[in-house]
Amino acid sequence: MKRLCAFGGNTKFSSKQFQMKPLLFLSFLFAALNVGAQVTVKNNQIILGKTDSVYSKIIGEKRKVWIYLPGDYNDISLPRKIYPVVYLLDGDGHFSSIAGMIQQLSEVNGNMVLPQMIIVAIPNTNRMRDLTPSQAKTSYEGKKDPALAITGGGEKFTAFIQQELMPHIDSAYRTAPYKLFIGHSLGGLMVINTLINHSDMFNAYIAIDPSMWWDGKKLLTQARQLLDQKRFGGKSLYMGIANTMDEGMDTLKVRKDTANASLHIRSILALKDMLQNKAADGLTFGYQYYSNDTHSSAPLITAYDGMRFLFPFYKMPAGAESKIETDDAFDIPAFYSNFYADISKHMGYKVLPNQGDLNQTGYYFLQAHKPQKAYQFFAINIANYPQSANAYDSMGDYYADQKNKAKAIEMFTKAYQLGKNPDTKKKLDKLVAGK
Repeated sequence: MKRLCAFGGNTKFSSKQFQMKPLLFLSFLFAALNVGAQVTVKNNQIILGKTDSVYSKIIGEKRKVWIYLPGDYNDISLPRKIYPVVYLLDGDGHFSSIAGMIQQLSEVNGNMVLPQMIIVAIPNTNRMRDLTPSQAKTSYEGKKDPALAITGGGEKFTAFIQQELMPHIDSAYRTAPYKLFIGHSLGGLMVINTLINHSDMFNAYIAIDPSMWWDGKKLLTQARQLLDQKRFGGKSLYMGIANTMDEGMDTLKVRKDTANASLHIRSILALKDMLQNKAADGLTFGYQYYSNDTHSSAPLITAYDGMRFLFPFYKMPAGAESKIETDDAFDIPAFYSNFYADISKHMGYKVLPNQGDLNQTGYYFLQAHKPQKAYQFFAINIANYPQSANAYDSMGDYYADQKNKAKAIEMFTKAYQLGKNPDTKKKLDKLVAGK
């Protein structure tokens, strides 16, 4: 069916195009895929997402959230699939960067190194209240501050996310069970607090330069006690550490420093050492010290590295594209079955290859005069999406190309029964009439 094909079912490639190196051309093909990025232009405004809201009885206020949906979320020509969810703290500050990054790495130019994900960004109404797990008596400088009286609402905020926001998101959107939590600074503190005290809420965590100094390093002390006791099987944490040290300091010297100015990074390094040395049971832990980044600039690079750390299994193995293109004996359905079975194992639910991507690749091989490879891609889609009119329509195009009129009629008939698409009906009527 043409609408799923960037080149179209009837588009012809020149012989010169097929003289490209096979791997280069297949990469070009994937780059040409158009899944319809979830960015719209309306009234001269570029729109990246939407807003939603839920009233919280726990916090006692209405909370807005910013929602990003993957590019193919509303594509009615594709099977309705489910998506992992990112919950993002300080949502108004990080929404555009995280949404753009995930979009780029999961769908733009054929990138499939991350899963497509829904983003639920939570803007602040009272940051000091919501992003602090305990009420501090003294400030970073160790001085009493009456403004700290509002702090310590982090547990209520966590309960709001778990008991009110998550159920709303799961009911309103097509969500997968996989959830990722991202936070920076005090948001990073909340990420660590959630991992330690509510670890089942999320599958994976990214803590960006977390404020582990908070409340006399109370959470750090708690972590020291709990990391040996709790089991973290299947959980992952990536932590970014910014360079907040004075000139002349390094990560070895600063550990021995006692100045208040280095308290922030010393507290984070202590947590890093703890996670490495105590080997929290079952926790997959990664980190990076960003010597060229400050507390303010660390979020972007940490989020990027963190997501690459969390999803190393999502990228197609090296050499696979070349084998698909050049090796006539390569079993394409078996490869995709095994590859996505591994992805599904890591994600905790069944993940299928994107129908549109496979469909496009099938048409490429069909027009490259490699019908056996085209057939394999179309067959994968029929196996994975047996109720998809598009899958049968594409297989009908394959059989029509191979002059197998009976099978083409069979496939187009099935496609029309499922989708009632007028283009399919035209092709079917033409074959039946013998024209």
